[in-house]
Amino acid sequence: MKVYFDNAATTPLRNEVIELMTQSMLTTFGNPSSTHAFGRSAKSLIETARKSVAKHLNCEPQEIIFTSGGTESDNMVLRCAVKNLNIQTIISSALEHHAVLHALDDLKKEGVNIRYVDLDENGSLNFEHLENILKEDDTPKLVSLMHINNEIGNILDLDRVGGLCKANGAYFHTDAVQGIGHFAFDLQSQPIDFLSAAAHKFHGPKGVGFAFIRKNILLDPFIVGGAQERGLRAGTESVHNIIGLQKALEIAYENLEEERTHISGLKKYFISQLKVLFPEVHFNGLSGNMDQSTYTLVNVALPLDDSKSQLLNFHMDLKGIACSKGSACQAGADSGSHVLGSLTRPNAIKKFPSLRFSFSSFNTMEEVDYVIQTLSALRE
Repeated sequence: MKVYFDNAATTPLRNEVIELMTQSMLTTFGNPSSTHAFGRSAKSLIETARKSVAKHLNCEPQEIIFTSGGTESDNMVLRCAVKNLNIQTIISSALEHHAVLHALDDLKKEGVNIRYVDLDENGSLNFEHLENILKEDDTPKLVSLMHINNEIGNILDLDRVGGLCKANGAYFHTDAVQGIGHFAFDLQSQPIDFLSAAAHKFHGPKGVGFAFIRKNILLDPFIVGGAQERGLRAGTESVHNIIGLQKALEIAYENLEEERTHISGLKKYFISQLKVLFPEVHFNGLSGNMDQSTYTLVNVALPLDDSKSQLLNFHMDLKGIACSKGSACQAGADSGSHVLGSLTRPNAIKKFPSLRFSFSSFNTMEEVDYVIQTLSALRE
């Protein structure tokens, strides 16, 4: 049996997405910047996709900029904010994705003041500390905090953070890569200035995403060349990928509640079975809390002895189970998870091997049972 429980890393494409993309590659291959019929047809598809994305997020089409994915969108926002909005201080957290953290490292070398908000033992934000930093001085500030943590699943209160930013004259960017397609957004009312997303997290293609940039925030091009994407992101658009993103997002939001119910059921059942199997099991961050973490993943520290811990990943892979030791973008690295390393966990828990299991609507209870049976064999 093969079980794919690594959907926080990437998701399988829906058949409807594949069919639409294939049709596009066969019939709408014109360059969207060309003025002839082939080019106009391609351009029309892109603008239709832009309107569709904007409709589902309740924002204006002009506020959606298609990119190559979450990493580019994060870098675009952070670097352009510094360059064009005179941002002198960026406030973030130690739990962010490396697309943000490494960009901040580079900006720090360039003289930007980088501040990190205090977190509690579960990785939750200290709002009082955030407010204190915002009030320290009058220098232009940007807050960059992820909506859903990709490793431990903690959910950020976007309205609360955005409200603090607005009250203190700061801009707010959120890496919403794990949230778009799984949670509802209303960008007309939510106090968010910038947002990043990637299609492959909601059953769309890899290599495409978008940035939301609120209207009237004027930025220079992040990638220079042609005038594509409102002049912010030069380069011939990947039409088939963009319409794949559009279709995947449409299906995600059309089926949001039904799929949330199904996936939540899988997570709740998995947690209950793990507690029976391992009474000393520990859920990292807030991932064991159904209300305070995303319904799509759980990060668990398993009470196994050293000999079995060493073979855990090999054992799971051998049994056909795909899960993650840490962030997917660090697969193969031995440095350990920077997210788990930032949490204040008891020494006994720190010695336990941690695995992230992440679910999609394609998963079944039968697959959960198979994973539990596989883990049970490690106790013997």
